[in-house]
Amino acid sequence: MDLFPIFLKIAARPCVVVGAGNLAEAKIDSLLAAHAKVTVIAPEARPRVADMAAAGEIEWLKREYAAGDLTAQFLVVAATDSPVVNRAVFKEATEKNILCNAVDDPPFCDFYFPSVVRRGDLQIAISTAGASPALAQRLRKEINAQLPLDVGDWLTDLGNLRREVTQIEPLNEERKWLLHQLAQREVCGYESCPSRLLAREHALKNPLPEKKS
Repeated sequence: MDLFPIFLKIAARPCVVVGAGNLAEAKIDSLLAAHAKVTVIAPEARPRVADMAAAGEIEWLKREYAAGDLTAQFLVVAATDSPVVNRAVFKEATEKNILCNAVDDPPFCDFYFPSVVRRGDLQIAISTAGASPALAQRLRKEINAQLPLDVGDWLTDLGNLRREVTQIEPLNEERKWLLHQLAQREVCGYESCPSRLLAREHALKNPLPEKKS
């Protein structure tokens, strides 16, 4: 199956998780990490999920799922231990054009939760299209072990320097060349950082065109 790989912005988007057990908890964490507005529908919940609701991090509807619960939602996760319920959720989501993931039931998923390696803003997502989550987890561990722990900090500094470059150089091949060079260098937040000095020297040779008066 060919999948379309994207990183989706869901901050403040209404998302529903049906279920509040082992399967659901990790999905709730993933949605909260992306700052989604999460509603959980389940008659019972794991203690940590209940604590999230008590703290106001999520909304918890203490009842079974019912048809109509997905109205006006952006995304839904069906994570109960009942395939019948999960597929009913998927059916409603499909009818309403809402993205749905039925946990551990690939035919009833519009998307999959990948295994993710994170370092700050850097995310490396691995998917096997539901064929072998265990393989995805193994690859995640291997990549995580090889990736420097401080690469997230380096990316933050690189991103800041990139913004400086895009403000003082025009969009052309010279600027593109510089940005690729910076992505291969040590970058720091100091004014005297060699990479920052390189960027400013380059800008003198590739200035923005003068505005016409």
